[in-house]
Amino acid sequence: MTAPLHETRPSGAARALPDTQRGMRRRNLARVLHAVSAEGSLSRAAVATRIGLTRAAVSTLVDELIRWGLLEELGPERPGRVGRPGSALTVSGRGPAGIGAEIGVDHLAVCAVDLRGAVRARAVRHTANRGRAPGPVVEELTELVRQVVAEAEREALWPAGLAVAVPGLVARDGRTVVRAPNLDWHDTDLDPLLPGDWPLTVDNEANFGALAELWLGDGTARDFLHVSAEIGIGAAVVVDGGLLRGTRGFAGELGHVPVRPDGPPCPCGGRGCLEQYAGEEAVLRAAGLKPREDMVGLLAGRAEQGDASVRAALRDAGTALGIALTGAVNLLDPETVVLGGALAGLSPWLLPALEAELTGRTAGPPCPVTVSRLGPEGPLLGAAHSVVRGVLDDPAVVAERS
Repeated sequence: MTAPLHETRPSGAARALPDTQRGMRRRNLARVLHAVSAEGSLSRAAVATRIGLTRAAVSTLVDELIRWGLLEELGPERPGRVGRPGSALTVSGRGPAGIGAEIGVDHLAVCAVDLRGAVRARAVRHTANRGRAPGPVVEELTELVRQVVAEAEREALWPAGLAVAVPGLVARDGRTVVRAPNLDWHDTDLDPLLPGDWPLTVDNEANFGALAELWLGDGTARDFLHVSAEIGIGAAVVVDGGLLRGTRGFAGELGHVPVRPDGPPCPCGGRGCLEQYAGEEAVLRAAGLKPREDMVGLLAGRAEQGDASVRAALRDAGTALGIALTGAVNLLDPETVVLGGALAGLSPWLLPALEAELTGRTAGPPCPVTVSRLGPEGPLLGAAHSVVRGVLDDPAVVAERS
C-alpha cells in the first residue's frame, strides 16, 4: 500500500489509535494531558469544561496520569473562586523526556526536553563530518547522547525516545539515511549504530525544523514553507499542520532545485543547484572568505561593518533563494515562507533581494516572508519535541514501557 503524501501526525508522534473502547480511553487520556500542557495548570473541573467530559470521567483519567508520573498536583487553586477550591494540575517536570540529536556537516548536538518543553540537558561538539564513515560519526554522537541522558537522569528524567535530525533523504522506515550528499552517506541504517532500547525516529533536519516552528513559533501559520540552511539548504512543506512528505518521503529538497542549469557542479550530481549559490560555503566563496567554525557570525559581522564583498554575496544568495522559492510558492500557494537556520541570522541582507524576486515572479499576491526566532536550534528542538509530542498524543505508551 502506498504511504500517504501528507501526514497530519508529525514525525515521532504516536500511532493512530483504534476506534475501540480502549482506543477511546487512550484518546481521552491524551486530551486531558494536552489540555493541561497547553494551559500550564488547570483544575479537574477546568479540564472537564475544556474537553467536554464529565468531572468524574476526568478525575479517573487524571488519577491514571498522576500514577504514571505525567501530571502533578500543585495544591488548591488561589482563593476568590466560587465553590470549593480545586487542586491545580500541571504537567510533570520529571519522568519521560524527549532526546533530540542532530548530525550536521560540521557539528553534532544532543538535548533532552521534558514534558513541559524545557531543555534540561544539552551537549554540542564541533567536528568535521563530511566524508567520514557513518560508524565513527554515530559513535561520537552516542557519547553525547549518553552524556545528556546521564544528566537528565540526575534530574529524575528518563528517555521516552530518541529522534535524530540528518542533512539528507530519509526512508519512510524512519531509520535509514538513503542519501546525504554533504556527508557522502548512502543507504545507512542508523538503528543498529545508536544506543539504548528507546524508540528511534530519524528524519530530515528541515522537517524537524519545520515542526519546531509549528509547535514553538510565535503565531506560526498551519500552512507554510520552511526554508533553512547550513552547508546545504533544505525545506519542508507544512499543510494544515502536517508535513507534506511525498511518495517516498523526499519532499522539500529545495537546495537541489537548479537556479542556473549550466552552473557549478553539486555533490548531488546536478549542476547549478541553489546550494551552490546560497549555502554557507557558497556565500563565503563568493565573498572571498575561508570557512571557519562560526560562519554565520563571520558573514553577519562583516555585513554589519559594511563589507561590500560580503553584502554583494548575500544579495546574490537572496536572489537565488527568491528564484527557487518562486517556483515553490507558485506551485504550493503557502500562507507564508519562514526562514530558519543560518538564513535567520543573515536575513537582514538576504530579504531585500529575496522578496524582490518573489514579488516580481509570483503569479498571485506576494507571499509574506517571516524569520524564525529559533534559528539554527530548530532541527534539534524539533527532534526532541517530536518525542515529547508522542507521549502527549498517547500517554498510555508510558505505562506500557514501565
